[in-house]
Amino acid sequence: MKEIVTTLTKKGQVTIPVEIRHLLGLKAKDKVAFRIDNGNVRLAPVKYTLETLYGVLKPLKKQGDFKKLKQLAIEEHVKKVMEEMEK
Repeated sequence: MKEIVTTLTKKGQVTIPVEIRHLLGLKAKDKVAFRIDNGNVRLAPVKYTLETLYGVLKPLKKQGDFKKLKQLAIEEHVKKVMEEMEK
């Protein structure tokens, strides 16, 4: 296991070392997520955000059943969280 040490600034900021940025494929303005599991923190790149997905889908022309859509979205989110927890 390799350990890389960096310094925390007064504002709570840290510089992600270049070796880590290369490993994660990060570049300027990329988003990162801090994932907390049993007291351990992992840094992971965020590939999709609301901002990056804006405009990808066209709005529906007619009003749908939003309760059903909300339930489907919740179920999909739960499935993704469960898959992430199993890793």
